[in-house]
Amino acid sequence: MTMTDINDRLSEMQTITLQQMQDIRLMDRIDSKFVAPISFLPVLLSKMQSLFMVQKINDSLITPYTTQYLDTDHLDLFLMHQNGKLNRQKVRIRSYVESDLSFLEIKNKNNKKRTRKVRISTCHAHIDSVDDFEEEVSFLEENSLFEYHNLQPVLANTFKRITFVNNNKSERITVDFDLSFDNYRSGLKKNLEELMVLELKQDGWQHSDFRDILLDLRIKPISFSKYCMGTTLTNPNVKYNRFKAKWAIINKILTNDSNGNRF
Repeated sequence: MTMTDINDRLSEMQTITLQQMQDIRLMDRIDSKFVAPISFLPVLLSKMQSLFMVQKINDSLITPYTTQYLDTDHLDLFLMHQNGKLNRQKVRIRSYVESDLSFLEIKNKNNKKRTRKVRISTCHAHIDSVDDFEEEVSFLEENSLFEYHNLQPVLANTFKRITFVNNNKSERITVDFDLSFDNYRSGLKKNLEELMVLELKQDGWQHSDFRDILLDLRIKPISFSKYCMGTTLTNPNVKYNRFKAKWAIINKILTNDSNGNRF
């Protein structure tokens, strides 16, 4: 599979502009995530062709993203996930490279599995410390579970994304691939070139053609947090008991290896 193969299939799909997508941002939603080998992407796109539109930004159908995650010195936000806390949060700077936009975002997931995201525009694609922030401070004070001065950059992530919307504009799908992680504390880096992360975003539980396609391809749902999985890959000092079984499943999907190693 080459990028030419992917682009050829994408070019056969109807497109939708970023501006047209503004009405279906789904900032308060239910997310369903899936993991599959990147080799599945061409056949997935072929099955999606008549049912979905692909987002186009500045003539590009595949867009690069960068993310910088913030956490406390004790990684409290990571530990919320590790300890299975139902009401949890992530703090990040998400940058859309093609459109030269960056947002400071806080994602909250509640015990009803709904995701609510709040964000503000920022001029920072990344920071060295929260001291770089100005007006962003009040946003953090209002929305973060922790005092803003206790937050610090801990992990960077880059990936490529393809965004789709179904024809009746009731759900969004993102396909993320070419994931890489850079841990500021350990200095370790990791690439996941064989993996793609699929996410279905809906206002509520309802029928989905995308879910039907994945079922036909025997791609099953599995939760996947880029922050948490990237942290377990690049920080050998964190406990990751909650994620061991998940890594075993992912390893099996990609390599038919069920020994639970973190790649």
